[in-house]
Amino acid sequence: MNLTLLDTGIILGYIVLTVLFGFWVSKRASKDMQAYFLGGNKIPWYLLGLSNASGMFDISGTMWTVTILFVYGLKSAWIPWLWPVWNQVFVMVFLAIWLRRSGVLTGAQWITFRFGDQTGGRLSHIIVTVFAVISVFGFIAYFFEGIGKFAVIFFPWDLSVDQGLIQLTSEQSYALIIIAVTTLYTIKGGMYSVVGTEVLQFVIMTISCFVVGIIAYTNVSGEQVMEAVPPGWTELFFSWEMDLDWTGYLDSVNKRIEDDGFGAIGLLLIAMIFKGIFASLAGPVPSYDMQRVLSTPTASEAAKMSGLTILALYFPRYLMIAGFAVLSLVYLTPEFREMGADIDFETVLPLAIERFIPPGFQGLLLAGLLAAFMGTFAAFINAAPAYLVNDLYKKYINPNASSKTYIRYSYLASFLLVAIGLIGGFYASSINSLTLWITSALYGGYAAANALKWIWWRFNGYGYFWGMIGGLIAATFIPPLFPDVTPIYLFPVIFAISLAGCLIGTYATPPEDDETLMNFYKKTNPWGFWAPIRKKVLAADPAFVPNHSFGRDAFNVLVGIVWQMSLVVMPIYLLIRQSTELAITFLIFLITTWLLKKYWWDKLED
Repeated sequence: MNLTLLDTGIILGYIVLTVLFGFWVSKRASKDMQAYFLGGNKIPWYLLGLSNASGMFDISGTMWTVTILFVYGLKSAWIPWLWPVWNQVFVMVFLAIWLRRSGVLTGAQWITFRFGDQTGGRLSHIIVTVFAVISVFGFIAYFFEGIGKFAVIFFPWDLSVDQGLIQLTSEQSYALIIIAVTTLYTIKGGMYSVVGTEVLQFVIMTISCFVVGIIAYTNVSGEQVMEAVPPGWTELFFSWEMDLDWTGYLDSVNKRIEDDGFGAIGLLLIAMIFKGIFASLAGPVPSYDMQRVLSTPTASEAAKMSGLTILALYFPRYLMIAGFAVLSLVYLTPEFREMGADIDFETVLPLAIERFIPPGFQGLLLAGLLAAFMGTFAAFINAAPAYLVNDLYKKYINPNASSKTYIRYSYLASFLLVAIGLIGGFYASSINSLTLWITSALYGGYAAANALKWIWWRFNGYGYFWGMIGGLIAATFIPPLFPDVTPIYLFPVIFAISLAGCLIGTYATPPEDDETLMNFYKKTNPWGFWAPIRKKVLAADPAFVPNHSFGRDAFNVLVGIVWQMSLVVMPIYLLIRQSTELAITFLIFLITTWLLKKYWWDKLED
């Protein structure tokens, strides 16, 4: 693809601007660890919310989502429940408040707040740090795979290298360059740099999304979409099977559906809901989302930040996704048909940009998508070093070092994490395989221990440690034993092994001391199975008001999931001209928004 001088200038200008911004805020960020990793808890919640939305607008995920919408139609709106995407609703409704009340720097430090600083607490502290680092390695490999496929289509230069031991494809060279630039500005500016650049990135991405939506709306009619897709493609709901047959439309898509393992959508949905409840109740994993929550000034603002993330992210993102999907269906299907079985569906997004976006806007859109990648990647490499420096080096090796020393080690930790993650990226097979492994296998080992830590007083540090160990081992070794099984179907097995480790470790050792448990319960005030501790807290402080809002929180979670789903499907209905369904969905959006305002927003407390 030959970019115009204007397009190239926009992209290069954006890259230079982000690097300069990182250096500009580096003095403020390097003041101390609190400033570097949490922005000193002085960044407004609405900026953190836009930053979080930008961080979730990653290019690899966008490419994957365009692909599944192309293949599965409206039913693809259910497939991101693999993560599950509605874990953010749990965070919005109650988990952000519980988490922020701790006042800690990282998720691993929160574990010490929950389990204390004795042997069990220290073991649990170490294992969650290990999990945080492993998950970052997986995501870096995921980003590496996505940005390389994206960049090679648009940038005209051949950057392949074949010099003895150093052999790189153009995809790999582009990925390395973009990752190096992102790492540079993130390391220098810390959380200030991440949030500042991500707010700018959010503005660019939102403009780009509406540009794509307008282009698709003016160039594709509802009749053209209906002619390009098989029966059932425009239907949101389904029976036990996916019931999509692309024969005669684009036969190779049938092979993609078979390879994905999403054909039995009913069974898949049951598995996703089972996994989703436990994974969501576990709370945010120790990465960028948790860092945003901990960065907010107050607990109620942490909840507002999480709600804004959903509102700001889903409608514009799916407007772009739907725009590219319908343009590709109508205008690129004949070309895909000629490719036969050799279609790389993960290139649908880049090809659509190349064909349908006019010069000038191409530069803006590519800068926006590049911004989406850089924002997500930056968020991860800002969060991860905190675990190595604050939770290992500072806690166990050198607790009395200067702030300048800790910041320098944070720089070094960032470089090491990126370097190791990139090694994994060279061996990644596809975005889809990485997505399924991260969402289904790795998080399967996380869910049991991290759900119990909130709701069960007897659960202790040893239980957490052995539950996480069992989950990580199961997530590593079970999927290779069943290579033909979609990873989410293995989640119950991994979860059961992890749960067994939790229970054995807990009952084989004594509970945490009363002081630790009472401090955690009184400060966090969660609902759940806390009766023995609640009685002791009330005896010591009769003015304490326990949390009895489980019913309201459960109601708000259900409403929030419907609210989030309406933001996903509205732009799709808009671009495929399903006016009746669009009107119904918009009405559902208004009703759920009112319910959340009345029963969630108005009830928020610090």
